[in-house]
Amino acid sequence: EPRLRIMRLLLSAHPDGLVVTEIQRELGIPGPTLSHHLEKLRTNELVLSQREGTYLRYSVNTASLRALLGFLYAECCGRNKAMSRDELFQQCNC
Repeated sequence: EPRLRIMRLLLSAHPDGLVVTEIQRELGIPGPTLSHHLEKLRTNELVLSQREGTYLRYSVNTASLRALLGFLYAECCGRNKAMSRDELFQQCNC
């Protein structure tokens, strides 16, 4: 649930994204917990991070999100066979 809240907030700030302190202030998630969730989202390529001085700015990785939505649509709505990540990127023109 916290990661979904983070994704929603970052989507609302697209394409500029937000620095960690803005995310923390908006969602009220303690710093270490927020860092953990952001790292998981970054590792799974759902968000991108960019250093700005002493801050990290996070934004949504739209290419990965597009591929994920394509996969979910194919699995849930199309009942197609599961596709590899490369096939998803090709299908979504990412």
